Amino acid sequence: MKKILFSLLLSPVFLLSQINESDTLKIKANLSLTGFWQGGNVETLIFRAKSDFSFIPFRNYVFKTTNSYVYQEFGKEKADEDFLSLNFLYLNPDRKIYPLILGFASTNFRRKIDLRYLVGGGVTFKVLDKKNHWLKFSISTEYERTQFSEANFNRIDFNGDPTVNTWRGTIWVYGKYELIKGKLVLSHESFYQPSLLQSDNYRWRSDIGLQLPLWKFLDFKISYLNTYESLVIENQKQEDRILSFGFTLKSY
Repeated sequence: MKKILFSLLLSPVFLLSQINESDTLKIKANLSLTGFWQGGNVETLIFRAKSDFSFIPFRNYVFKTTNSYVYQEFGKEKADEDFLSLNFLYLNPDRKIYPLILGFASTNFRRKIDLRYLVGGGVTFKVLDKKNHWLKFSISTEYERTQFSEANFNRIDFNGDPTVNTWRGTIWVYGKYELIKGKLVLSHESFYQPSLLQSDNYRWRSDIGLQLPLWKFLDFKISYLNTYESLVIENQKQEDRILSFGFTLKSY
């Protein structure tokens, strides 16, 4: 864990140095580090890192990757370790309606997910597109394969096989708004993802952030993450919530 923390703390320097050397490539990046620590009779550690990186590989295309890492420890015992990578390739994103191709990968210690990946495509609709205010909706379809480390689920119909394959449809809502000019920014990114084949297999995720600019490239951030999965290993809770505080480092 200490090695991971050290690497993540060095990440902003790496990202910014790369961008400063290639500004003509129209690259954008930011890194948020938030968390919570409590010592004494009850020892608790929650650490969350999230990065966004986008660039234009060639004309009319934009590639964007969002990667997040969550670690939780209670009484010096690991309670969760979660990695999520969301990757998109957009065509003509300057238009009001444009197509996308996506690929996701994730792991989750507490939910006993060894590896989950999704590949698919969809379309994005711009509802609001201003410099400091924007709102978008996306609809996509994906094929998913999830490999669990156990095969006993809360839904008995899935018992016996640790691998779950399905097709999903996803509704995305994401946006960013400047509430108080130059002083307070609200951002959100949410999705609802039901299986198209299994009615009792669905999930949703909501990530809300409130940022207070401290400097051109640095914000103080309050982050709230809420996730839900209908299909989980037996005796696990389906919903998780994390409130954390920290900073966001930006290249733009």
